[in-house]
Amino acid sequence: MEVLYEDNHVIIVNKAAGEIVQGDKTGDRTLADEVKAYIKQKYNKPGEVFLGTVHRLDRPVSGLVVFARTSKALTRLNEMFRRGDVHKTYHAIVPLISERPNCTWPTQVGEFVTLTHFL
Repeated sequence: MEVLYEDNHVIIVNKAAGEIVQGDKTGDRTLADEVKAYIKQKYNKPGEVFLGTVHRLDRPVSGLVVFARTSKALTRLNEMFRRGDVHKTYHAIVPLISERPNCTWPTQVGEFVTLTHFL
C-alpha cells in the first residue's frame, strides 16, 4: 500500500488494480483493512481505528482513494461529493488504433456528459 498523503483528518492512498476498497462477498482483505492496520501500527492505537470510506473505485481500477480518519472529516467530505465539489478524472490505456487523431468526443452516460479524449 502506498500512502500519498495523510494528516489528522484524511489519508489518501494509491489503490492498485485488483484491490477492493470495501468488503464484498469474496471476503478478500480490503484496502480499508490495510489502511486501518497501517494507522493502528504507525500511531500505536489501541482498540478499533475509525476509518470512513469517502468514495470507492471498482476492483479492476487503479487510482487514488480518499479515506476519512474522523467522523467529522467523513461528514464534510461526503457533503463535498454530494454537492459536486469533487471531480473525478478517469484515464484508460487501451490498445486501439483510431482513425480520429487527437479529438474530443462528448458522450451522454445517464445524467452525466463525459468528454472522451483520443490522442
